[in-house]
Amino acid sequence: MAESTPTAVRPESDESTEPVQAPSRRRGIIIVVLVVLVLAGLGFWWRSTFSEDTDDAQVNGHLIQISSRISGQIAKVDVDENQYVKAGDEIAQLDPRDYQIAVENAEAALASAQAAAAAAQVNVPITTVNTGSNLTAAGADVSGAHASVAQAEDQLQAAQARVAQAEANNIKAEADLTRYTPLVQKDVISKQQFDAAVASANATKAALADARASERAAASGVRVSRDREAQAQAQLKYAQTGPQQVAAQSARAKQALAQVQQAQAQLDQARLNLSYTKIVAPVDGIVTRKSVELNQNVSVGQNLMTLVSLDDLWVTANFKETQLKHMAAGQTVDIRVDATGKDYKGKVTQIGGATGSVLSLFPPENATGNYVKVVQRVPVRIDFTDIKNEDPNHVLRPGLSVEPKVRVK
Repeated sequence: MAESTPTAVRPESDESTEPVQAPSRRRGIIIVVLVVLVLAGLGFWWRSTFSEDTDDAQVNGHLIQISSRISGQIAKVDVDENQYVKAGDEIAQLDPRDYQIAVENAEAALASAQAAAAAAQVNVPITTVNTGSNLTAAGADVSGAHASVAQAEDQLQAAQARVAQAEANNIKAEADLTRYTPLVQKDVISKQQFDAAVASANATKAALADARASERAAASGVRVSRDREAQAQAQLKYAQTGPQQVAAQSARAKQALAQVQQAQAQLDQARLNLSYTKIVAPVDGIVTRKSVELNQNVSVGQNLMTLVSLDDLWVTANFKETQLKHMAAGQTVDIRVDATGKDYKGKVTQIGGATGSVLSLFPPENATGNYVKVVQRVPVRIDFTDIKNEDPNHVLRPGLSVEPKVRVK
């Protein structure tokens, strides 16, 4: 029997390990992938806690309502819709003629008030001197009137004495005439003696009449002197009011100065009103909603146009209340503008004092019994940190949608 040649046989151990190693390798790859995914997820989650973002945000700015501070007719309009203007540029002008006339009237009133004030100021020292002189003169007049009264009374007493003397002489002359009458009839005395007695009686009668007339004149002199004395007393009392007169004149001078100040204020107001005929842009911005036209009559406070300021812009982002836990003022913000796709830098400036729903026109009433909890949004103000360099061409506009991302950690 011939020997058989042994054939090569593959070990069974090799055939059994090959299918075992392949599933093990696949499991290892799957485990590695799962670990990588878990780590990536954890990293992404951890990274997401460093910032908060929202798409409920927009650019805001100042919308300045341009109106007239005085009434009048539009004489010139210098801007068009959507025109860019700088602060101080003239955008419209009212007819200035009425206000120019008002300025001229106020200038004339001021000049008149200044002249009146100058005259009043000059009258103060004049009144002081005059009242002093009047007081001295009045005192002298009173003294003279006293002396005149005394002199008149002395003259009256002298006249009364002369009347008494004349009466006595007249009585004696009448008595002599009475005695001589029967004697001359009996020729006891001569006719010449009787005629002398008659003449003497007539003379004494005339002297009595003259004395009485002098007495009446002296009495009248006393009354006149007393009247003059009373007048001098009145003038003295008036002269003694000199300090009050000086004070009154000083008050009139002060009033005149106050009227000068009032006239000056009216002139200043008139000049202000004249300057208001030129309506200028208060800030740099773009004109929009222009409603003013040439020859249009406008009133005080009437809105003529709206000026959109592009230099002072900010972002109002309405974050959910659950996003505000770590948010605070001063945190940096990356702002992406939807319209341009450009990123800007900013920082959180303020966190609103109330939620948007509370500040709405009709805030919700949660006490009605139909309460459903809704995540509220709170407005957060974000200011651009370098808007002038990042937006030199004023591409940003109020109302543009943006997506801010706040770095909270």
